[in-house]
Amino acid sequence: MKTLRLILGDQLNIKHSWFKEVDNDVTHCLFEMRQETNYVKHHIQKVIGFFAAMRQFSADLTNKNHHVIYYRINHPKNKQSLTENLSEIIKTQNIQTFEYIYPDEYRLEKQLSDFCKTLAIPSKVVSSEHFYTQRDDLKQFFKGKKQYLMENFYRDMRKKHDILMVGNQPEGGKWNFDKSNRNKWNEDVQIPLYKYFKNDATKVLEDIKKATIETIGTFKQKTFAYPITRIQALEQLKYFCEHLLTHFGDYQDAMHTKETYLFHSRLSFAMNLKLISPKDVVNTVLNYYRKHGAEIHISQVEGFIRQIIGWREYMRGMYWALMPEFKNLNELNNYNKLPDFFWTGNTKMNCLKHAIKNSLENGYAHHIQRLMITGNYALLTQIHPDEVDNWYLGIYLDAIEWVQITNTRGMSQFADGGLIATKPYVSSSSYINKMSNYCDDCFYNKNKKVEHDACPFNSLYWNFLDEKREQLGNNFRMGMMYSLLDKMDKQQLQNIKEKAQHIISHQDLY
Repeated sequence: MKTLRLILGDQLNIKHSWFKEVDNDVTHCLFEMRQETNYVKHHIQKVIGFFAAMRQFSADLTNKNHHVIYYRINHPKNKQSLTENLSEIIKTQNIQTFEYIYPDEYRLEKQLSDFCKTLAIPSKVVSSEHFYTQRDDLKQFFKGKKQYLMENFYRDMRKKHDILMVGNQPEGGKWNFDKSNRNKWNEDVQIPLYKYFKNDATKVLEDIKKATIETIGTFKQKTFAYPITRIQALEQLKYFCEHLLTHFGDYQDAMHTKETYLFHSRLSFAMNLKLISPKDVVNTVLNYYRKHGAEIHISQVEGFIRQIIGWREYMRGMYWALMPEFKNLNELNNYNKLPDFFWTGNTKMNCLKHAIKNSLENGYAHHIQRLMITGNYALLTQIHPDEVDNWYLGIYLDAIEWVQITNTRGMSQFADGGLIATKPYVSSSSYINKMSNYCDDCFYNKNKKVEHDACPFNSLYWNFLDEKREQLGNNFRMGMMYSLLDKMDKQQLQNIKEKAQHIISHQDLY
């Protein structure tokens, strides 16, 4: 029985049970395809990273004597379509069984399940063997409940997997050290040099250019700096534990003009390609903490682990609980276009300029830059969530729809009306100034609302609250802000709204 097994570009898990033994009757296939490069315009470094990691994975399998069919982007047999490539191989190779791993994107799940219905041969689908949870675990966990509170799920995960627990109580006396994770970075706290990998990207880049794939962002170096193999990912994880974990929690929400990564791990790309598993990450961090507990406060460790077993698993579960309807939600009725400066970084707003240019140059921005700078601005200017989704999905290396859309359309843009977040994550300049030095050298004045040099976030914030009163006025977490809005002088509010409307209508002037 000749079996064909499909490996998608985000399924590069060398520890998967498929690869434990060599079976001469099994052929594995991987494809670089226009189908995947073109469904949204991606960052050039994202395309390079995926192709480089896929090519290395194929080579690793071949070196272990597995039989592999690999189509590079310009391969003469590559039809640039997943199902067309599969059909041709099944036909020409006399394949008698087709197997694939559960995709983590709904569009690929539907494409493959529909494809299997057309086959005259048996098909089988197996687990990715990557996550802590199964697809439907979260849906079952919240069955019958009105709210899908992440904190409840996170605590259950801690108990279930005995992570930072003492008996049935949280280690350190608290479940969540989030209030300790909101410090503004002080330049006196030194950040070690980042660990860069020198993965030669010359050939991949040549192939991308030859295929005339349209991309965004820049790639000025010749090597790809993020991990593209499991060994490199483990090296990055070790480096994080030894050099960055000690201050991760303190400054995980901080932003600074002089720093790109601060104390963040830079592991999300490797994790989302499944080069390394969340259990690998959590267990390694816990083991390091147990050996060096005197040097590392629990708030650093809990803050990091919460992102892995809390948000990451939660977002994946919410994705499969709410798709495909989730992709079309626009509960706040936002319809504006994304301004041109999201593609260039050419704006006088210092926070946006730095967050966007960082994204364009590195395919990276950490969660607060995404949530409280670019996401905050997009929501305050009432951009259509489709536009926001496409930008986030394209520009970040680690952006795969299951984790991107739940964070963007859900948490960041509140387009789901509160299924994921209990309130919109919006703010005026006060929060940005609290967590960064962006306001220090900005053209705009963080303390002004309507003057020509007033920070746009200030008028946009109050205008947004007033515009969305019907949808948000009864939100219990927004009560204090609506109380302040109600007390505002009517003429002052009118002036603020006029300023905000000018900004929204002339965004590329700002």
